[in-house]
Amino acid sequence: MSYRDGWAAINLEMPKRVPRTEYSAEGHWALLKRVTGMDVSETSPEELKAAARRAFYIAWNYDFYWSTSVQVDFGKWQTNMGHAEYAAGGEDYDTRVQCPFSTPEEVLDFDPLVELPLKSRSEMTAQAEDAYARSCRNNPDGVSMTGIYFTCMSGLINIFGWDMLLTAAGLDPERFGRLANRYCEWIGAYFEALAEVDVPVVMVHDDIVWTSGAFLAPAWYRRYVFPNYKRLFAPLAESGKRIMYTSDGNYTEFVDDIAAAGVHGFVMEPATDMKYVAEEYGRTHVFIGNADTRVLLSGTRGEIRAEVERCMAIGKKCPGFFMAVGNHIPPNTPVDSALYYNEVYEELSGR
Repeated sequence: MSYRDGWAAINLEMPKRVPRTEYSAEGHWALLKRVTGMDVSETSPEELKAAARRAFYIAWNYDFYWSTSVQVDFGKWQTNMGHAEYAAGGEDYDTRVQCPFSTPEEVLDFDPLVELPLKSRSEMTAQAEDAYARSCRNNPDGVSMTGIYFTCMSGLINIFGWDMLLTAAGLDPERFGRLANRYCEWIGAYFEALAEVDVPVVMVHDDIVWTSGAFLAPAWYRRYVFPNYKRLFAPLAESGKRIMYTSDGNYTEFVDDIAAAGVHGFVMEPATDMKYVAEEYGRTHVFIGNADTRVLLSGTRGEIRAEVERCMAIGKKCPGFFMAVGNHIPPNTPVDSALYYNEVYEELSGR
């Protein structure tokens, strides 16, 4: 049932219920324990964790499994910016900060085509095929995919880190734009390989904005980012794949540019205006979101219901709408709030 409804929505065929997906909920062990009845925690054996995740996906009726499993190799050229505590038990907390670049001039002189390693085409395709096949085996009741996380801006953030990126781009936007073009030429090999893989749905991720919107001048994106998107996405579209697009933050001002680049669907956080997406693209594109996790973290039952009702009022009339908490369900979410969110979703999901 979940695969059928997910695939129908991806193809804009209006399933009888609003399909759904979620992010990070599978790492909320207290929630999984309540939903599945399994005595699972962050210290459990991996076999038990996998079984609990599987049972949770079925119980919450996931129709769509977000994935960017293509492994991009940057070699030594990546910045570690540290990480705040997010996962249960704080296992992702990281105070290490390291950048291979000392000055903005070093950033602007960097040539991705010369410096970054490149896997063989066969390595790229085999890795993508294996990851997709594994997801299909593990999640046969929903739509699986593979995809690329470091499309353009996310790749540059990974290489340079925020401080060096923003400084270099601010000092010489044109040189930094030419650098972005060279990066996209390099990452293009991954997109070309992905076009050869027998995968019907591809996720393209690129964090092009902050919660407040663009962090570089909008004109810069339209000169250097979106033309590259068109070139990168073309092989995927020509091979018949459905292209889903994800960016954190508020990318409302770029929705039209992203649509023009050839995507078939939008994944968004609550900061992006889902109402605009529904009004302009609700009959022609998939869109996924965008309940606000902050309501689950601290809201009342009435506020949680209102948030689900808001999303359903926007999306329910659109054939490609998927319900989701747009900015994840982290492990500090009260279990009762998450359960009530799911209860309201199930109540309102029928069309």
